[in-house]
Amino acid sequence: VQLVESGGGLVQPGGSLRLSCAASGFTFSNYVMNWYRQAPGKERELVAGITVGGGSTPYADSVKGRFTITRDNAKNTVYLQMNSLKPEDTAVYYCNAKHRFSTRNYWGQGTQVTVSS
Repeated sequence: VQLVESGGGLVQPGGSLRLSCAASGFTFSNYVMNWYRQAPGKERELVAGITVGGGSTPYADSVKGRFTITRDNAKNTVYLQMNSLKPEDTAVYYCNAKHRFSTRNYWGQGTQVTVSS
C-alpha cells in the first residue's frame, strides 16, 4: 500500500498550489480520502475529505472557500487545490485513506507547504 503526495513547496501569500496524492495497493474507490495538515507545535488537523462518490465532507473553517478537494477514481488520485494561501497554511500536508466500512486506514509520508514572502 502506498500513498504518495506531491505538489508541495514554497509559495507567496495569496498564491496557489495543487497537491496530489497517488494511491496504490488497495481498492481506491472503496476509501474515503482525506487531507490533513500539521503545523510545527500543533496537532494534526483534518483539512478536507471526499467520499467514494465524490461528495466533499465539511472543510475546516480555516480553509472554507479557499481549498477544494477532488478525486479521480480512474487515476487513483486525490487532489487538494489551495488558493489564496496564507502564512498560517504553512504545514506538512498528509494524505489519508479510510475504508468506508472498516477501520482500515492508510497515511502518506507528507508534503511540506510553506507560505512566505
